[in-house]
Amino acid sequence: MKKELSKNLSLHYQLLFPYYRKALKSKNFKVLISIGGNIGDVKNRFNKLFHRFERDGNVRIIETSPILKNPPFGYIEQEYFFNGVILLETKLYPDDFLKRVLYLEKRFGRERTFPNAPRTLDIDIIFFDKFKIKSKKLVIPHRDWHNRESVLIPLINLGRLK
Repeated sequence: MKKELSKNLSLHYQLLFPYYRKALKSKNFKVLISIGGNIGDVKNRFNKLFHRFERDGNVRIIETSPILKNPPFGYIEQEYFFNGVILLETKLYPDDFLKRVLYLEKRFGRERTFPNAPRTLDIDIIFFDKFKIKSKKLVIPHRDWHNRESVLIPLINLGRLK
């Protein structure tokens, strides 16, 4: 199912996007990630990523947003992107979770050629529990997340299945 938001924006609904289940009352960290891509069958790749996370004993998905189709920014001579957000729980600490995310991007064919380049899969850590981190390799909360409709629109659509 598809819902047009404007000429350039639409929400796409499929089996795992959106998805919801109750969080566990645990000491796991709550993490919000954004996912995106514009090369190949991105929506199918998101489903595969969902299943990858579900098989990982250190990660438990709580909720996913619908998928937003939106124009690129920065480098605009490329295909539209599909974006979504995932709320999850993890036992991993931020640096270890970042390593996992970078590994998954690479496994799904991500190549870093230039800023804002087309990509198979991009995973950004938006929030990681109550952590505030500003290092060379990791900034939490993610820089400029609040100015990106590719994060904001999926984020405001979390919680609609509760």
